[in-house]
Amino acid sequence: MTDLPLVSVIILNYNAGDLLLNCINSLKKSTYGNLEIIVVDNISSDNSQEKCKEKFPEIKLIQNKENLGYCGGNNVGIKEAKGKFIVILNPDTVVEENCIDELISAYNEFGKGLYQPKILSLNEENIIQSTGNMLHVFGFGFARDKGNRVVNKIEEIEKIGYASGTCLFTSREVFDKIGLLDEFLFLYHDDLDLGWRAAQIGINSYYVPKSKVFHVESYSLKWSSKKFYWLERNRKYCLLTHYSKKTHDEMRFSLMLVDLFVWVFYLSKGFLGVKIKAELDIKKNKRFIEKKYLELENKKIVSDKDLIKNFPDEIFVPKNVSQESMNVKFNSILTKLSKKVKEKIM
Repeated sequence: MTDLPLVSVIILNYNAGDLLLNCINSLKKSTYGNLEIIVVDNISSDNSQEKCKEKFPEIKLIQNKENLGYCGGNNVGIKEAKGKFIVILNPDTVVEENCIDELISAYNEFGKGLYQPKILSLNEENIIQSTGNMLHVFGFGFARDKGNRVVNKIEEIEKIGYASGTCLFTSREVFDKIGLLDEFLFLYHDDLDLGWRAAQIGINSYYVPKSKVFHVESYSLKWSSKKFYWLERNRKYCLLTHYSKKTHDEMRFSLMLVDLFVWVFYLSKGFLGVKIKAELDIKKNKRFIEKKYLELENKKIVSDKDLIKNFPDEIFVPKNVSQESMNVKFNSILTKLSKKVKEKIM
């Protein structure tokens, strides 16, 4: 018997193929000695879940009867987990041997929170995918340092906007306080929503640089019209549910300007129909959104003002999403509007 607290690692699988096997193989090499590995399968058609169970019979395999999305699938795993600590881990990752040890150490030092490791590219040597995810005042989420090369510098554990869902570490106790992943989101911005909800009740998110995970990134949808749909729909949902009516009113004009720019962006990408679909879905779910808004408002103990003052003014848009000239223009407008909004709210 070990005295180490049990850590439940939840891996949601959907046609991940050999990536899933590589992920679990890396977990089996972990220096942390008390792991429960749970694979939740969203009706994969590539038999990767069966191959996984055959190669690693000791894992717990949960076969969903339908595709519950990222949020619903992971929630199934969280409910089944027996561990004091929980890791949500993408199947297209490989973890370093000391990854979980470092996350546990950070939790013991900084307390109740959401934690993410340094996320590096699995296919590109020394390329960063995230040194902490950040939340912008207009609901955009982005990975800090994405695409930059690794440089030798001393990094400390630090507070961030929200922990990446690629590898998110926390405790059962924290999930009990925040609640599970919001299944309305289905996939994308689920980690942003979770981190925002946590911050509203005084639970911070942290970046742990000594913990490292290597990630393929978007092995299923990549930068597709479907991904753009979920990102925009869920951004609008988070704005409507997380900000108070007062804050939303103070931001109304700036939100309209940002939305105009987003319409132009989607048009330039050939995704106008996707933007329209996202807007219609938000309108269709107006009652549900109002109910969720009231639920979060009643739990909130940290004001919008106190959170917004720490949000960055600029966002980072990867080069494979938009041309650099458009990124510069977008950030210039966004930065000015962000500063004006903060002045008004403060």
